[in-house]
Amino acid sequence: MKKALALLMAIAIVLSLAACGAKTEKSNEKTTGGETASTPAASGKSLVVYFSRTGEQDKVGVIEKGNTKIVAEMIAEKVGADTFEIVPKNDTYPMTFDALCDVAKEEQNNNARPEIKDTVKDFDSYDTIYLGYPIWWADLPMICYTFLESYDFNGKTIVPFCTHEGSADANTQKKIQTAVPKASVKEVLAVRGQDAQKDKDSVKKQIEDWLK
Repeated sequence: MKKALALLMAIAIVLSLAACGAKTEKSNEKTTGGETASTPAASGKSLVVYFSRTGEQDKVGVIEKGNTKIVAEMIAEKVGADTFEIVPKNDTYPMTFDALCDVAKEEQNNNARPEIKDTVKDFDSYDTIYLGYPIWWADLPMICYTFLESYDFNGKTIVPFCTHEGSADANTQKKIQTAVPKASVKEVLAVRGQDAQKDKDSVKKQIEDWLK
């Protein structure tokens, strides 16, 4: 009788330990899922769209990769997004800084809408659009307005980022929201062009903080 009772107690202890192990495993799965959900990447499918220039640029001299393109590639890698570069259909932008400023100002004065070479395939499949641009005369380049007016942003989220040399974001969040009132436009990440070229580690840190 005593041996049978001892055997029953041993079986009960084993079953109890097994149950505790199962609860712990489920608890760990829940924690892991929570950590994944809190990562900075936006929910749904994302696209990084950017307009960027090479040649002579303010404070950085002649560059082979545009300031905004550098930041765009960092963001795309961080959030696992597709990319689309806004390229003019007829690229007449000068490669010298002063001449580029003159053309940018003329486009702004004329409220121009320069044509874009390509289109985004299956744009409707993207929930979040990261939109990158340099600040030209305290505004987005006019070709970026061409992009905003070329697609239906109803219900989409726009996450803007820009490069500059002192003007910060130039209140472009509000300007984008005015252009696409049916979209949800988030806070702008403003990165100095010289940091994009010469201090990439600090830019990566800015991006991480901004995405959170």
